[in-house]
Amino acid sequence: MDLESLRLRAAAIADLYDRHNLAAGRGPWSTGDLALGFVGDVGDLAKLVMAVDGRREIADARERLGHELADCLWSVLVLADRYGVDLAAEFARMTAGIEKHLGDHRPDKVE
Repeated sequence: MDLESLRLRAAAIADLYDRHNLAAGRGPWSTGDLALGFVGDVGDLAKLVMAVDGRREIADARERLGHELADCLWSVLVLADRYGVDLAAEFARMTAGIEKHLGDHRPDKVE
């Protein structure tokens, strides 16, 4: 699946969550709510990584790792969608900047 397909799928799932919350008498999640949910998912991911690396005890940590990574990706995709951020363009710009910075500071580079 390409990034645009992932973005569309994430937005569709977010819409389902919004409809579910409205039907349950709650409001849809704001971008702030989404960001807080993301922070919680990142915390869960960190605990699973620690368990996979042998630093914590969590049952089925390795099996749960992929799901938690996907939860985090979903949050990033939905936040980018809600804010109109082109993640592909931003990722390309960010990685190009890192490559330039690291290329300019190579240990073997003679100035």
